[in-house]
Amino acid sequence: MFNSKQHHPIPWLYIFAILILFIKLVRCEVGTASMYSPPYTPSACYGNDASQFPSSNFFAAAGEGIWDNGAACGRQYLVRCISATIPRTCIPGQTIQVRIIDRAQTAVSRSTRAGTTMVLSDTAFGTIANQIASINIEFQQ
Repeated sequence: MFNSKQHHPIPWLYIFAILILFIKLVRCEVGTASMYSPPYTPSACYGNDASQFPSSNFFAAAGEGIWDNGAACGRQYLVRCISATIPRTCIPGQTIQVRIIDRAQTAVSRSTRAGTTMVLSDTAFGTIANQIASINIEFQQ
């Protein structure tokens, strides 16, 4: 018959699965960023279609580590400056959302630092860093 004291593992499996998904969603990666200056077109993702650029001007060119054979086009990332080569460059508490619109390796305005994760538009860069420098960033898609 029905025993109300039986232990059913199924609800615990659901809770465990939800926790695993949550942990995966909040994982951030660390990389580097530099500044991307105008002109911004043509882009590897959208050619000369300037309407694809966010009106906020918060966009970036993807470095080879996240380019993913062009699959990075259109991806959005939360980005924050965590340290820099020049002390007090990062603006504390500033996190931005950028859209990938270009490939750093083929961009008109390339990074001066090899292996840069993202090359941020001058607007995006200036929101999280107060000096032109190579910065270390924390980012998540």
